[in-house]
Amino acid sequence: MHADLRRASGVRDCLALSLIVGLFVLPALLQAPGAHASSEGVRDHLKRAKIFLAAGDYHRALEACQREVEASPSAESYVYLTYVYHAIDGYLDYASKADRWVLVEQLYVNLATGGPQDLVDPPDVLARIAKEIIQGSVRQQSDVTAAMAARLDEAVVARLWKQQAAWRAARPDSWWWGVPEAWGW
Repeated sequence: MHADLRRASGVRDCLALSLIVGLFVLPALLQAPGAHASSEGVRDHLKRAKIFLAAGDYHRALEACQREVEASPSAESYVYLTYVYHAIDGYLDYASKADRWVLVEQLYVNLATGGPQDLVDPPDVLARIAKEIIQGSVRQQSDVTAAMAARLDEAVVARLWKQQAAWRAARPDSWWWGVPEAWGW
């Protein structure tokens, strides 16, 4: 029994470390010099993020939003990043309530991996632990980015959150696959 507890604790610790690396370290390392968009193409990052959300590729959606924040920091770009964190949280709630833990495992793999080495060294995932770790992280990060957006322009943030609240209400079982149409980015 003690060996099982130690093994579960080790897996949890490894999972937490993989998640931290996947969410925070890898995106920074993968960004090539000169990857910032020109002023004409700044919103291209958000357009790509919208497509990644539709595909369920949250890893790339986060990266695209982070590039937008770096290229053109604004209340809008921080709100969009916050929204992606909320979308991950909403998707996790949906998958766990529907008892579809394979979806949680797939999300974990999407967030924590991203290279050919993953084909020969796949991560070992315990879906319920992954859900708790990912949700805790995205909720914390969404609080941080929402506060940053509000510091830049509270009126814009209030308008954008009203639009996203209407979007969520109209699509209670699928809002995390896209962004409010009114955003147009």
